[in-house]
Amino acid sequence: MNTVHVIATSSLGDRSYLATDGEIAVVVDPQRDVDRVIALAGRLGVRISHVFETHVHNDYVSGGLELARLVGAHYGIAADDRAPFEHLPLTEGNVVEVSPRLRVRVIGTPGHTFHHLSYVLEGEDGVEGVFTGGSLLFGTTGRTDLLGGEHADTLAREQHASARKLSALLPGGAVIWPTHGFGSFCSATQANGDASTVERERLINPALRLAEDDFVRQTLAGLDAYPAYYAHMGVTNLNGPAPVDLRPAAEAGPDELRRRIDAGEWVVDLRHRTAYTASHLAGTVGLGLDGPMATWLGWMIDWGAPVTLIGETPEQVAAAQRELVRIGIDRVAAAATGAPADLATDPSRLASLPRASFAGLAAALAGDVPAGLPAPDVVLDVRLRNEWNASHVDGAVHLPLPEVAARVAEIPPGVVWVHCGSGYRATAAASLLARAGRTVVLVDDAFAAAAPSGVPMAA
Repeated sequence: MNTVHVIATSSLGDRSYLATDGEIAVVVDPQRDVDRVIALAGRLGVRISHVFETHVHNDYVSGGLELARLVGAHYGIAADDRAPFEHLPLTEGNVVEVSPRLRVRVIGTPGHTFHHLSYVLEGEDGVEGVFTGGSLLFGTTGRTDLLGGEHADTLAREQHASARKLSALLPGGAVIWPTHGFGSFCSATQANGDASTVERERLINPALRLAEDDFVRQTLAGLDAYPAYYAHMGVTNLNGPAPVDLRPAAEAGPDELRRRIDAGEWVVDLRHRTAYTASHLAGTVGLGLDGPMATWLGWMIDWGAPVTLIGETPEQVAAAQRELVRIGIDRVAAAATGAPADLATDPSRLASLPRASFAGLAAALAGDVPAGLPAPDVVLDVRLRNEWNASHVDGAVHLPLPEVAARVAEIPPGVVWVHCGSGYRATAAASLLARAGRTVVLVDDAFAAAAPSGVPMAA
């Protein structure tokens, strides 16, 4: 029996895999920072002979090409993608004999992309599982609109057929090892559960339960916006990403930070929002490293714009750099560490953000404004469209976080109380509003608490 190790990248909602017979290993869909994979192989005492990509990724820069070069492995990708670098071209029906105890069988599963492949892991006793990439996920499938909305219907039909093909070819006990579905915007909906088999998917997955037209209709109706930086990932991966560079960024002192902030550059405070709201450099954007910082930053910035990071420690900044290289932000412009008071050129450069709960918002809307807070003129919801459509505060203004920076002028005048689903995105939005000169209160609370707290909700 072969062993499969999961290498999770929770900040992007993806998983990579290392499968081994105890001596030889294959890696599937590795992230850009391949040192994690090499370290795992070293701990296990195994040699990586092959690296496989299920598809040309749209949500992260792949580390597959660099990993294969570093360890001297074969790099297997779809032949139809016609990559310009040296690789092992794979098509439906190919079988890669990795060792007498480990084989990989290639199945064409278009849908998430046109040339998507799945890889069946076979051992001495037959099929053990399948690496499905963005095809059959846990209770869902990969989205079908990343190559352009004009292809979404066609690819959704292919996705339906591919899921059924896997179900027909594989035994019920075969384990499903998907790349997407754990928070990645590459999945049509979020995964149902943390592990699955073909048999379980036959019972719960819409692709295996619904007729084709019903599946297509449901899938397309549920698709929401996805990060703008996705437009750059596929091109980068198909051309062959450059080697990763995790060297420390140039250090910025107080004067340099002030210059960058005054120039309107993205200066990102990586601390948790409770620390950020208490005190921060005015003009910075609060995107804590405790959440999907890279996803939201990459979605909001103009691609190629300079980014400066502020952290409490060098280790925090280094972790943020690792997150950013995964989406192709290879070098940050500068970085600084320390307390806000130590990084400010003078006390006037320090700011704070008032916070409230949904109970506080309910009271304020009823005319009983919590002490020390300004009364709300505008309630701003910065969640995505599907979240808004499911439920929202009555009378609120909807503006998804990725659009806030460019559309601040469209927000009605007055004091803005801003919320999201947890407080994370609302912190970023509040910092952007404050940077634009607006008076803002952060609703730092879970949206599930809104209705029970007495906030009036839209019918």
